[in-house]
Amino acid sequence: MEIILQVLLLALGFGLLVKGADWFVDGASGIAAKLHIPQLVIGLTIVAMGTSAPEAAVSISAALKGSADITIGNIVGSNILNILIILGLASVIVPIKVANSTIRVDAPYMIAISAMLLLLGWDGTVTMTDGLVLVALFIGYLGYMLYMAKHGSDVGENIKEMKLWKALVYTAVGLVIIILGADVAVNAATALARIMGMSERFIGLTIVALGTSLPELVTSVTAARKGNADIAIGNIVGSNIFNILFVVGLSALIVPVPFALNFRVDTIVAIAAGVLLLGCVFSREKLERWHGVVMLLAYGVYLAYLL
Repeated sequence: MEIILQVLLLALGFGLLVKGADWFVDGASGIAAKLHIPQLVIGLTIVAMGTSAPEAAVSISAALKGSADITIGNIVGSNILNILIILGLASVIVPIKVANSTIRVDAPYMIAISAMLLLLGWDGTVTMTDGLVLVALFIGYLGYMLYMAKHGSDVGENIKEMKLWKALVYTAVGLVIIILGADVAVNAATALARIMGMSERFIGLTIVALGTSLPELVTSVTAARKGNADIAIGNIVGSNIFNILFVVGLSALIVPVPFALNFRVDTIVAIAAGVLLLGCVFSREKLERWHGVVMLLAYGVYLAYLL
């Protein structure tokens, strides 16, 4: 009986995520058009931080409760999923054009800070000092985003016209529905996993990571289908940067976060996923359908390793 209830709750969570993402993308892209802010900047900041809210909530809560495997596993697992599964699925549905600034700046920065996380955690703990470094790098990145907002010009072509107040309402309500849906889905998925006797590390790297990445998934796929490619790509790259610099950084400021030996391999996989993404788009400036297939297969190999 409990399994049936959790499956129904999981379905409800998915439904809320899909509807919330639809409104959220329309609202965010509408804001970009009205304020003449590049879609990419909206994707890398507002959308990325909004869809990363579940990761932040789960990881910081886990840090406070001392469940380190959930904290690091959720972030590293989410970052792997964001690239290999979410961009993989989105690009299989529709090829995604990638902005030059994403290729030259944002994606390399994401790879670099993933490598930094590995170095900081190599001794077994992400300390408060490490957390300060990560948060400082996050503030610096926000400064770069503000520069981009002032000097960018591409606000996109496939934007639904709406009044600014309406776009703000759509964005806010969509985000609330996304977070609510993610919370319901994560709780149900975690309950199902524990009923089946799965380990905390496996739950953190897969079930919880997938659950907290669901907003990125539905938002990116929805954005790609609506032609807002910069929001789709910016959402993923921005979310990964936000996850490491802000979520792990803030968690470490609250309490030192143990970095288990097993997470070295997982973090290396996250770095490799970023390198794969950069390699796919470096010359063509576009994620083709076959790139998406390669990414999905790569995640299949990683999942087989976990199992």
